[in-house]
Amino acid sequence: MENNYPFISMLRKYVSSSVLLVIATVAALIIANSPWGDTYRAFWELPVSMSLGSFNLFSHNGHAMTLGEFINDYLMAIFFLSVGLEIKREILCGELSSIKKALAPIIGACGGMIIPIIVFFLICPKDPVMERGMAIPMATDIAFSLGCLSIFSKRCPLGLKVFLAALAVADDLGGIIVIAIRYTEHLNLLYLLISALIVVVLCIGNWRGIRTKAFYFDMGFLLWFFMLESGIHATIAGVVLAFCVPANIPNGTKFWVERIRRQLEHFPATEVTRTDRNKPVVLSDEEIAMLKSVESASDHLVSPLQDMEDILKLPVNYQIIPLFAFANAGVNLAGMSPMNLFSGVGLAVFLGLLIGKFCGVLSFSWIGIKLGLMQMPENANWKSFASVCMLCGIGFTVSMFMATLSYPSTHVDLLNDAKLGILCGTVASAIVGCLMLNSSLPKGIRE
Repeated sequence: MENNYPFISMLRKYVSSSVLLVIATVAALIIANSPWGDTYRAFWELPVSMSLGSFNLFSHNGHAMTLGEFINDYLMAIFFLSVGLEIKREILCGELSSIKKALAPIIGACGGMIIPIIVFFLICPKDPVMERGMAIPMATDIAFSLGCLSIFSKRCPLGLKVFLAALAVADDLGGIIVIAIRYTEHLNLLYLLISALIVVVLCIGNWRGIRTKAFYFDMGFLLWFFMLESGIHATIAGVVLAFCVPANIPNGTKFWVERIRRQLEHFPATEVTRTDRNKPVVLSDEEIAMLKSVESASDHLVSPLQDMEDILKLPVNYQIIPLFAFANAGVNLAGMSPMNLFSGVGLAVFLGLLIGKFCGVLSFSWIGIKLGLMQMPENANWKSFASVCMLCGIGFTVSMFMATLSYPSTHVDLLNDAKLGILCGTVASAIVGCLMLNSSLPKGIRE
């Protein structure tokens, strides 16, 4: 039986963070359409700076970043670092580690990216500016989708949860590739060359066995700065850094466990009585050295990749992503009409998520199963599988991010239409998917 503990841990992490995402999104919508709406929007336009003389670290093209740009360009780079670490782990030893394991989520993800783009292209008016948002409905939000699936707890087979989580990871990889290619415009070759040299240094550090996390974080910050100035979207720096972080454990786990045991065997153990409990403990230099040796050995038992992933887990899921949602989900509904959702960019994004994602994932998976390239998730049937395919239309974080890249500040109306389509497509996919799951999953199992 395969070990699914990493995915169970992932499910718990994203389910709990999805609650904060919902709260942040609802709060942003309420405030943006309240008497404080203008203050809310002006707040994200405040300049951000970290200056040394006339040099501002958080500037781009000679202009200081706004708070909104800082969140989208810098904090989201940390989010994509976390995503990159997760993708690398899954490729090395998870659900994407072999062709047999990876085919199912990759086939589904390909359909879930291609068909929504086609739906957007067919529905959206033939306008070059509007068509910039073609990639918006191709993303699946892993936190929201797994959050919806968690409602059904034990009624839902683990195989379906694993499929959805792996598909969302593959989806993220596709989204990263699209961001790198589609949203790169004017390249500065000098800064691009410096970025490439930093990547070489990171690769050499990995090859030479440098395990200090500070080295990778510091070099990653430099990579982010020069990649931002090069013209490639700075969030890609997070992914590139992730793939340069070592995932191995030198000498294996046995070597370090034995070292810990040897040190602990020589460490003097003293019994503490009730009267001695509050007395200060003063260790000798030799004892402190032993404990530091144990600490160092413990650090070597966890690869830098997993250690960094664990360090970023809390700030990314409970601070960065909710903050991103609060900053970007505040759609100004003033002056909007139902036609904003039933025409143009809003309709293209809405149907791309609700219809495109469902049809894409289900049709490609059906073809893959019929051709023998993949298997139906364990303990699932076509009805429950189709229900999970509908949940793939829950596109929020990466879709919102792509919307901000597609329609900059000069096209605010299109950006608001796209965000409205994302919100409505996400809610509709969640409701329909949950209703389908409730109908297709076995009854009588305690939640």
